[in-house]
Amino acid sequence: MEDIATLIVHHLQSDDPLRPWADNLARTLNNASLLGHLEGFVDLIARVPNPDGSWRYVVVDYKTNNLTPTGEVPRVEHYGPENLAKAMGDHHYPLQALLYSVALHRYLRYRIPDYSPQVHLGGIAYLFLRGMAGPEVPQPNPSPWGVFSWRPPVALIEELCGLLHGQQSGRSEVPQ
Repeated sequence: MEDIATLIVHHLQSDDPLRPWADNLARTLNNASLLGHLEGFVDLIARVPNPDGSWRYVVVDYKTNNLTPTGEVPRVEHYGPENLAKAMGDHHYPLQALLYSVALHRYLRYRIPDYSPQVHLGGIAYLFLRGMAGPEVPQPNPSPWGVFSWRPPVALIEELCGLLHGQQSGRSEVPQ
C-alpha cells in the first residue's frame, strides 16, 4: 500500500481536490492492505463523444451517502463540491476510482485499435444520488449538485497498472 500511496501523491497536483486525501493516505495507510478495496463492481462505463468524433469512457459510480449534518434539514448545498471531495476522501473512494480506472484501461487497450489513454480514458464521475437535483435548481460550476467528477492523470493510471501487476517501476505494460 505504501507504493500506491507514494505513487498517488507523486502524481496529484497541489490544487487537485483529492490531494488532501492522498496526503492523508500517505501518512496513515502506508502499511494497510488493499483487501477491502478490491471488492465491488463498476456501476457504469459511459461512452461519451470527444470533439474529434472519437469516444472517451467514463467510470460512473452511484453513491447513496447522506451528507446532511446531524440535526439539519437536508439541502442540496450539502452536496456541493467541497463536501463531495471530503466525502470521497473520507470513504477512500478515490482509491476505488483509481482501481476501476486501471481495470478500464486494461480492458480498453485490448478492445480499441490505436488505443490512447489520453484520448479514451475520460475520468470518473461519482453520483451522490441524494444530492442530485433537476434542471429547475440552480447548479454550481463546474459540476452540478451531487456530482463529483475527476480526471486522474493518465500517467498515474498507467503506473498504477504496472505497479498492481508487480512491476517495480510502475510501467503500464502487462505481459500477455
